[in-house]
Amino acid sequence: MAINLQKGQRINLKKENGAELTQACVGINWGAIEKKGFFGTKKEAVDLDGSCILFDSNKTLTEVIYFGNLKSRNGSVRHSGDDLTGDINGDDGLDNEVITVDFSQLEPNIEHVALVLNSYQGQDFGTIPFASIRIYEGTPTNVREVFAKYDIANDASFKGHVSMVMGVFYKRNGEWKFNAIGDPTSDRKLEQTIQTVQANYL
Repeated sequence: MAINLQKGQRINLKKENGAELTQACVGINWGAIEKKGFFGTKKEAVDLDGSCILFDSNKTLTEVIYFGNLKSRNGSVRHSGDDLTGDINGDDGLDNEVITVDFSQLEPNIEHVALVLNSYQGQDFGTIPFASIRIYEGTPTNVREVFAKYDIANDASFKGHVSMVMGVFYKRNGEWKFNAIGDPTSDRKLEQTIQTVQANYL
């Protein structure tokens, strides 16, 4: 699992000892925007929203876990809660939002677990300091192995966009795999991003 995926790469979620990875986290970190004016620099809060979308084998939407619904019906997917500001005083090294997926507890009909990011107030990804995503094995308090990273703040492809598809976990022949997508989209709202995922990434 000691792998740092690039956009478009796919892996199966097996550890080096052959055991299946049972739990993964998506950590999102970002800062407040600094704006310079006549009276010095002031900070503008940034509200990024990570969301997890569950689809069945027919690619039908079954559940959305986001800031307004922090856990799936059976608790297999959990969201740490909505961060409305970002790191006001600089990067503290911690994720602002974390989504945890327990594959062993997902309902049997779930075959796609999509991860998306939206800028709630429409702030351009290209203007948000140290915005980054890491997808890793572990728990919110114990990062064991990072297997995909996206450096949004320093990737020019995200400039001018306010939503993106981070990646999709998908089940094939009973085994979970991961597609590291990392594509910005032209969507403005979560509802539109869900439709984009359904149409293009499953």
